[in-house]
Amino acid sequence: MMTVDPLERADWDTWVAAHPRGTIFHGSAWARVLRDTYGHRPFYFARFEGQQLAGVLPVMEVSSWLTGRRGVSLPFTDFCPALQSAGGEPEDFYQRAMECGLQRRWKYLECRGLDGPWQGSRPSLSFYGHTVDLRVGQQRLFQGLEGAVRRGVRKAEREGVKIDFDTGEQSMRTFFRLHCGTRRRHGLPPQPWRFFLNIQRHLLSTGQGFIATARLATQALAASVFFHDGRHALYKFGASDYAFQQMRPNNLVMWAAMNHCAERGLATLNLGRTSLSNEGLRRFKLGLGAAEEEICYAKYDFASKQFVRDVDRVEGWFNRVFAHLPLPLLRLSGAVLYPHQS
Repeated sequence: MMTVDPLERADWDTWVAAHPRGTIFHGSAWARVLRDTYGHRPFYFARFEGQQLAGVLPVMEVSSWLTGRRGVSLPFTDFCPALQSAGGEPEDFYQRAMECGLQRRWKYLECRGLDGPWQGSRPSLSFYGHTVDLRVGQQRLFQGLEGAVRRGVRKAEREGVKIDFDTGEQSMRTFFRLHCGTRRRHGLPPQPWRFFLNIQRHLLSTGQGFIATARLATQALAASVFFHDGRHALYKFGASDYAFQQMRPNNLVMWAAMNHCAERGLATLNLGRTSLSNEGLRRFKLGLGAAEEEICYAKYDFASKQFVRDVDRVEGWFNRVFAHLPLPLLRLSGAVLYPHQS
């Protein structure tokens, strides 16, 4: 086993693509987004069999004067399970990562996508995960939508809402404007613009994703960012203008994106993680005909030498504060806070 920096290996993405469980988050582009935006340092614990990648546990070292130094697999990532071969010893990856954590004086090691082999581990956090099977054909995809979602799609179409797909910086700017407004409604700061610009440069412009935007004439009503690796797609971010909610642009965005991905031969659309407390978002994703699963994280605390529980910090007093900030201050808050988060 060795520690690898995927940004220094020209063949890294070829190896990940050859692994049956490789995802967009295991690839070098996502590592580059995290490094270029926040300066996180990659520690990817990998094992090779001949010229093939037999397994890897991707970890980024997050180093902050405010929140300390820790290992996270991976920051701002819905899930990133260790990849392993059928005959491998997956526990070796976690052991090597813990040894590195001791040497690097990490506060903790957090893995997002626990699949069992980390000895003594227990979930620190749990989320809902949802996946849509795109291989069933357009008719069955539409029949799989909940009645209210289908009606929303038809309503948006009747209102004249159109969807465009793009990978350019201007479309990302349109999304970011909607995103900032959406985050303010939820009482949360947005990630800084450079994060989304790096996503556009390193993922979308290289054919690993797209932005779906709902427009009424020239007015952008809603937009979502999707990633894909040529096999599977992932819904990563969504935003909308609340003033146009009754036109149901979000329903049309998701339906159009499902078709867009299916037409390109992608097998599934993963809808990302959903907090257990967010029943509204859970219902929306189930209404898209998605199968539900559980996503578990695990966190090992080096000071106490044990696995610890965590808190899903999406709701609290801070929501009221951020919801009342002017947008420039809200954006500034995100730019200041997110380098210390993961």
